[in-house]
Amino acid sequence: MMRGHNGDMIIELIVDVVPMALGIALSPFPVIPAIMLLLTPRPVPVSSAFVAGWLVGVGLATSAFVALASVLDRADDQPGWVAWVRVGIGLALVALGVRQWLTRHARTKTPAWMASLESATPGSAAKLALLLSVANPKILLLAGAAGVTIGSDEPGVSVAAVVVVVFTLLASVSVALPLASYLVAGERVLGPLRKARDWLQTNNSAVMAVVITVIGVLVLVKGVRGL
Repeated sequence: MMRGHNGDMIIELIVDVVPMALGIALSPFPVIPAIMLLLTPRPVPVSSAFVAGWLVGVGLATSAFVALASVLDRADDQPGWVAWVRVGIGLALVALGVRQWLTRHARTKTPAWMASLESATPGSAAKLALLLSVANPKILLLAGAAGVTIGSDEPGVSVAAVVVVVFTLLASVSVALPLASYLVAGERVLGPLRKARDWLQTNNSAVMAVVITVIGVLVLVKGVRGL
């Protein structure tokens, strides 16, 4: 779809991808390690590396889907595949959300990577953030939905880059917030952050189930309307 002004296109695309960005930002899963890393002996460098790794991971995942959508769009004069991809992603998100809701009370062991956070280094924190952002199906599906939305709209490279950057920043707000709070308030914020961590650990599955299902329905509805 061609528009007369890049600024208008950027704004419209950002509005389109905001729900997916909020879906990632509202995920408690990456926020828990972001808080736990502030309780390590080197909170600022380790947490900064985690935030940087998360930004890179989300940005790369989204960019990959933008590139894929752009290639497929050029190969098809009538890109009806876009609607079907949205339907598929929407159904997958809804299925994940329902499954997570049904298993929200199941007891699970503490992941090994979470138990090792106390001895995390900036390098290991960055690698962990990359892994959590590109290997988590929920995060990847949301980034994929955003990437398909951006790439299928035939933006120029500069427009796509701006929207991906804005999307990545919005999606990473919750991961960066604990570090930003610590930089502003120092150790005084650790008490409230511990309580937030405990709450998130207890309610992670329920919160994520609701968020994923709502975003999935939105993506699904948009896909169905495009058929």
